[in-house]
Amino acid sequence: MQQTRVAQGTPYYLKFVESYPGIADLARADEQEVLKLWQGLGYYSRGRNLLKAARQIVDDHDGVFPSEYHDVIKLKGIGPYTAAAIVSIAFNKPYAVLDGNVYRVLARIFALDLPINAPNARPVFQKQADLLLDKKNPGVFNEAMMELGATVCTPQNPDCKRCPVVPHCKAFSKNLQNILPVKLAARSVKTRYLHYFLIKKSSKILIRKRKAGDIWQGLYELPMMETSGSELLSIYTINDQFDTKTTFLKPINKIVHKLTHQKLEIVFYEADMNPVPAREMVLTDAKGLKQYPLPRPLELFLNDYLCKPDSFS
Repeated sequence: MQQTRVAQGTPYYLKFVESYPGIADLARADEQEVLKLWQGLGYYSRGRNLLKAARQIVDDHDGVFPSEYHDVIKLKGIGPYTAAAIVSIAFNKPYAVLDGNVYRVLARIFALDLPINAPNARPVFQKQADLLLDKKNPGVFNEAMMELGATVCTPQNPDCKRCPVVPHCKAFSKNLQNILPVKLAARSVKTRYLHYFLIKKSSKILIRKRKAGDIWQGLYELPMMETSGSELLSIYTINDQFDTKTTFLKPINKIVHKLTHQKLEIVFYEADMNPVPAREMVLTDAKGLKQYPLPRPLELFLNDYLCKPDSFS
């Protein structure tokens, strides 16, 4: 839910619980199966981490979710915020959470002008959160802090008139509530140009598994070529790049897909290539394609393509 609306995430949660009723069930799952269930949520490393954490719990904690902070934070994919939220809310342990909402509340209460996304911000804000924490009721306190930031101390036009802590808010007393918190400028967005080839072999198409070290690692995609610019590919470019003989190349769709720090300009082509310009290819039909986890833009494209009556003719 950190980067996903509750309404969008809930059906995925229910599918996971139905597929894996317990931690041991998830720990036994195949990564491809888990990524397929995760498909459409993005941030696929979280799906992989979920599986790895389940295996850690089974291997290191006899299948019982740990209750101590130092054990929880060792689980794959769990950082300080998530660990503090889990142990305080589920086990009533005195650890203060620090998420975007809490950063904002703290910046205003204490009139802190240190950018909340600065490299040295976390220990400063964590110290303030720890000082405020109600150690007898840490879970309720943490939820209240997050709720205060989400519903009252909002990013724009905070509702100071109904804020229960406004008498203690230094930002309000100094009329800084619409200036704080301070944030450093966001990272620039990188544009990438991806060209995907729909290569049909009788009643099947070719796909391949993406390797580690880039977006969508471990997911499946069509054969692909990345270029430095937005120009459409020509048969001559492909033949020169892949040492293959392309006899047909037709652009059939173009989309823009935005990630957190990347903008992907994607062109899909129908192509006839021989030999195929990549190794480790999988040949699959429309039915078999359903078992492979796909990046969201490829899933949407192929679903639309497969609806056409002559798609595999």
